[in-house]
Amino acid sequence: MARRNPRVFLTTTTARLSGLLVALLLLSGCSSVFFYPDRVTYITPDRLNLEYEDIYLDTADGETLHGWWLPAEAPENNARGTVYFLHGNAQNVSSHILNVAWLPEKGYNVFTIDYRGYGKSTGDPDIEGALHDVETGLRWLAQKPDVTDRPLYILGQSLGGGLGIALASEWIQREEQPRLDGVILDGTFSGFRKIAREKLGGFWLTWPLQIPLSWTIPDDYEGLDHIPRISPVPVMVIHSVRDGIIPFHHGEALFEAAQEPKEFLQTDTPHGATFVIPGYRREVLRFMNAGR
Repeated sequence: MARRNPRVFLTTTTARLSGLLVALLLLSGCSSVFFYPDRVTYITPDRLNLEYEDIYLDTADGETLHGWWLPAEAPENNARGTVYFLHGNAQNVSSHILNVAWLPEKGYNVFTIDYRGYGKSTGDPDIEGALHDVETGLRWLAQKPDVTDRPLYILGQSLGGGLGIALASEWIQREEQPRLDGVILDGTFSGFRKIAREKLGGFWLTWPLQIPLSWTIPDDYEGLDHIPRISPVPVMVIHSVRDGIIPFHHGEALFEAAQEPKEFLQTDTPHGATFVIPGYRREVLRFMNAGR
C-alpha cells in the first residue's frame, strides 16, 4: 500500500478547509462574524436574588422570543425608569444578565430578550432578523402601563449596541411612543460592514476576500449613518482602551458622528466587563438620572 505524503495531505486538507470556510461565509452572508449563540442556561435571575418573569413574544414572521422582565426594587409603581438591555453576540441572555443585575436595586426595571436562535428563542440568527426581534421587544415594552409613564432607556453592549442604534434611530424618526429618554452604547462597533471587514482582514484565510465578503453584509444599518438621527435624545458612548474585541477607535468614531447631547465614557476593562467597576455604574446612573 502506497504511503501518503504528509506534507501533500496537510496542504490538501488546508485548502479544503479554506474553501469550506469561504463557502460558509458566502452562504451565510458573513453572519458567523456576528452571531455565536448557544442554548445553555448559565444562570437565572433568582440565583442573583432578583425577582423576574419569563416573557415570550411572537414575531410577525413566526418566531418566538424569550426574555426576562426584572422589576425594580422600589415601592409599587415608583420605579425610576426602565432599561431595555440588548446583549452581545455570544451565548445568550443568561450569560449576560450580570451586566444589568445591579439595576433593579437602583430602582430601574430591566427588560432583556434573546434574539432568534439564542437561548430559548426559536429560529436562526441574522442581522435583519435580530433587528426585527429588538423592535418586537420594544413594542412589548411600549404596551406596559408601568413603563410608558417613566423614563425609558436602551442599553446595548457590543452587537446589542449596533442593533440598538438602528432601533433607536428608526423609533425616534417615526416619532413612536413612548419616547426614548437615552441610548447607552457599551463597546459597540461603528458599523456591521466595517467591523466585519476588520475581522475578516485579521484572519489569513479570509484576508484576500475581506472586501467582497463584507459586501454580502447589508449596509442599511451602519451605526455611523444612524447615530446622528438619535438626537435630540441623549447618547452615552462607552468604550474601553483595553477592548480586545471591538477596538477603541470604533467608540471614538461613533461619538464623533453622534449629535448633541452626547457623552463619552472612556473605560479600562476587558470587552463586556464595564459594569464590574462601581464607578462606571455610577456614571451610567448619573447619565440616566440627568434626563429625568
